[in-house]
Amino acid sequence: MLNRRLTSAALGLAALALVATSCSAGGTTASSTTAAGQTLTIGMPNGSQTDNSNPFMNTSSAMSLGYAFAIYEPLVQVNPIKPSQAPVPWLAESWKWSDDFTSIVFTIRDGVKWSDGEALTAKDVAYSISLRKDKDALNMSALPYKDVTTEGKTVTVTFKSSQFVNQNKVLNLFVVPEHIWSKIADPTTDLNQKPIGSGPYTLKSWTPQAAILVANTSYWGGKPAVPELRYTGYNDNNALTTALVNGDAQWGWTFIADYENVYISKDKAHNTFWAPAGLGIDTLYLNTETAPFKDVALRKALNMVIDRAAVHTTATSGVFPQLESITGLPTPAGDDYVAAPYANKKFAVDVDGAKKVLADAGYKLDGATLKDPSGTAVTFKLTDPTGWSDYLTSLQLVADAVKPLGITATVEGMNADAWFAAIANGDFQATMHWTDAGATPWDMYSDIMDGAQYVALGQKANWNFGRFQNADATKALATFATSTDKAARKTALDMAQKVFVEQVPAIAMVARPTAAEFSTKNYVGWPSADDPYNQPQPTGPQA
Repeated sequence: MLNRRLTSAALGLAALALVATSCSAGGTTASSTTAAGQTLTIGMPNGSQTDNSNPFMNTSSAMSLGYAFAIYEPLVQVNPIKPSQAPVPWLAESWKWSDDFTSIVFTIRDGVKWSDGEALTAKDVAYSISLRKDKDALNMSALPYKDVTTEGKTVTVTFKSSQFVNQNKVLNLFVVPEHIWSKIADPTTDLNQKPIGSGPYTLKSWTPQAAILVANTSYWGGKPAVPELRYTGYNDNNALTTALVNGDAQWGWTFIADYENVYISKDKAHNTFWAPAGLGIDTLYLNTETAPFKDVALRKALNMVIDRAAVHTTATSGVFPQLESITGLPTPAGDDYVAAPYANKKFAVDVDGAKKVLADAGYKLDGATLKDPSGTAVTFKLTDPTGWSDYLTSLQLVADAVKPLGITATVEGMNADAWFAAIANGDFQATMHWTDAGATPWDMYSDIMDGAQYVALGQKANWNFGRFQNADATKALATFATSTDKAARKTALDMAQKVFVEQVPAIAMVARPTAAEFSTKNYVGWPSADDPYNQPQPTGPQA
């Protein structure tokens, strides 16, 4: 086995430090044949693709399969698994924020070339950011740009408000060549079928079944360890699972129930699965503007009867890490942020406690049926897209959990497009959805309960789908996002947690990991729990 990291390739496949294994029929020797030269097949269960390599379009083949991140590179690499870890210089060799986080100055690395031989300069960086500033459709992170200027090797970006909570989103912006994109009539729709990037790979060929990338021989970071990448769109989870088990694909992400027996056991020496959690979670959004979840007492009672361990083991087959802290923050990524009053306070099923909360709020049992203070039987519907088995199983666990309270809850699968529209418009009672995983807990809490994200029922919400309104939460989140004082930010985050715990705007269900399956048969150096230098998923910006 060679050195674990390929430092000469600047972490190789973008930020993944892969190196080839050495092997022979009679064991490893100095003269062993090596896996160098082996194609690495990367799979996603996203079906047949269209010939679209536009990195600004989430629906493009390049983004769906993840090869955009092998062609285009960010200014700075950030580690979503350890968001407080120091970022790694990339196309920018250094950067400096203003004290109020309303501006940043990047110093761009010398010696970087685009794959067509042109030099990458500060003007390319400024152009790439200006594209996002001038075209909302390209501003996928919704950053409030104000101005972009260049001077020599530096690029200065100013914003309309503090970007303390968006630092990693700014650092992680990818760069495109001005001499190519300035000639494109509409960057929001162009298919970009011959992509030119600065990354370690270039697109060799494309078919609806696979995109073939080869090593960029003039890559500024050195020669990548993997000579060829094959990005394949498998028809569904089962097809990708079969490919991973058989070794036809060596890297990918698909939900595999009972993954230990189905995948790991087929090649225990090489088949690997890792699902680290950042600061994002899967949460049960509750419509707080309509019955029955307009009443905080019912929200509290529901929170008290859900078995998070069952969600972890039954709904996600042990894949998604269990949530323990009553703040909803995942472990260990969120440990440093937990407010002192909630340190070591963990979720626990308490049916008797839930019954008392309801009784104290005027709810009564009529036989086996719980009725609210007005005498109306308490029922609700739980919805998520048909086919999202982990979510639907989680919803059934919720429905079963409220039965001892006298509540009837039903689970209903929906067409995915209809569900996305319904949750945005507030046309639901309870539904599972994810939150963002930012560099701080702000993203998670803002997605759930930020009044700045509030829109009326019937209007399209980007977040705060439950239409929760609380002045303390909104003020705390705004303070955390804009204050230049660390103590003030801590106080604000403590307040946000207090509202989350006491008002239960939504139900934290399970940590949301960035998971992947991969084989160490031909290449090693993958991130792991022992060395979490990056997230493992092939469709992330660090892939």
